Amino acid sequence: MEASFRSLPSVDRLISDARLKSLEDTLCPALLVDLVRQRLESVRRSIALGNSCPSFDEIVESICAQAEALSHPSLRPVINATGVILHTNLGRAPLSEEAMAAMDRAAKGYTNLEFDLDSGRRSSRQVHVEQVLCQLSGAESALVVNNNASGVLLALSALARRGEVIASRGQAVEIGGGFRIPEVMRQSGAKLVEVGTTNCTYITDYEGAISQRTAALLRVHASNFRVVGFTHSVALPELVALGERHDLPLLDDLGSGCFLDTTQFGLDPEPMVQDSVARGAGLVLFSGDKLVGGPQAGIIVGKKGLMDKLRRHPLARAVRIDKIGLAGLAATLLHYLKGEAVKRVPVWRMISAPVEEIERRAELWAQALKGLAEVIDGETMVGGGSLPGGTLPTKLVALSTQGGSQGQSTVQTLARRLRRQGTPVIGRISGNVLLLDPRTVLPEEDGVVLEALHSVATGPEPPRRLTKATRGV
Repeated sequence: MEASFRSLPSVDRLISDARLKSLEDTLCPALLVDLVRQRLESVRRSIALGNSCPSFDEIVESICAQAEALSHPSLRPVINATGVILHTNLGRAPLSEEAMAAMDRAAKGYTNLEFDLDSGRRSSRQVHVEQVLCQLSGAESALVVNNNASGVLLALSALARRGEVIASRGQAVEIGGGFRIPEVMRQSGAKLVEVGTTNCTYITDYEGAISQRTAALLRVHASNFRVVGFTHSVALPELVALGERHDLPLLDDLGSGCFLDTTQFGLDPEPMVQDSVARGAGLVLFSGDKLVGGPQAGIIVGKKGLMDKLRRHPLARAVRIDKIGLAGLAATLLHYLKGEAVKRVPVWRMISAPVEEIERRAELWAQALKGLAEVIDGETMVGGGSLPGGTLPTKLVALSTQGGSQGQSTVQTLARRLRRQGTPVIGRISGNVLLLDPRTVLPEEDGVVLEALHSVATGPEPPRRLTKATRGV
């Protein structure tokens, strides 16, 4: 062990190496010295645990690798060919050209974010979206924060702190990342009162739980799961009427939110924002980056008196949306106001794409693989906590290999090679088949996909031809 410690190179010797000196063009010298010292300290700890000392070249190469990782942003554009439109791990909704342009303009310089150009006085950033949101939803007032969880936290904090909020036991849901409605409520200072059972809740359950401490009623849309069989839930108008009799606001958390009728695209019905407002919900809360198709945001629409309480709450400043997200959201909402969302918002372009067009593109993808893949029937999921179990018919490009563990390993290799392209292409693996879904890829991205597929087909160890045993995934 002592010999291993003695063989460690000095900081000066490492810094003098030509490979590290070349990094001074991209990293400041002080940071480079820090990386060298950190690496040497890591090696010392490893030696102390009984491991041998790496060679000089190995130490230099590891420092170069770390420097490379630091000097290049790790957040990169990717092609989503997974067959999940609102893929949370891939950033959910892609943005329209207009939304991206608006965000670019806002990022380049100063804006009138909180400045009234007519009066020359300070204004509110909410004015840039409130009127459009009220027009689309029919609400009296609107407020935008940085995401829907923040919106729920703000609403509960402003309206129900130290009070009780009644919700159905079947709606005490967990959303992505392990965040649970009961925990969000506890953080707000409100107390959750669960009523009914997992599968059945009645209006009498809510009414029986109302007390002098009750501050609000809460309905949470089960956006990422479905309960089937013997079930009963209370309709929104019943809850609204109950709240009005007891002077209690109803908070309607829609989760993904939606301004369009999903049934026209062959999907199950998803609650629409304007319907909740029309039926009398006090506040309606939903995301901006799911079925709305905009950047990450939490949108709240509803009655002005309730909204004013949210605006005055100190938490409103902590969760406010930034100027770049606000610009993108405003541009996205304008698509709905103009009646062009299906043609301009990528999420709705994907949902509404005809199968015939998807099949045509899938055939082109398969041709780029030079006969190493076939086009098969499949289904696309909306995803992102929207329309649980709801799928759209699609055509998939299937790349297959031999069966067994060796086949699985080869499929993983193919998927990895696609991920390592200049613009990574992300598919999904089912059994021993790598599947690529054109529905979740915009047509203007096909050139990048075809280049990646051609690289895979002509590179080493191309996939085997699809066999009958692997068709019809």
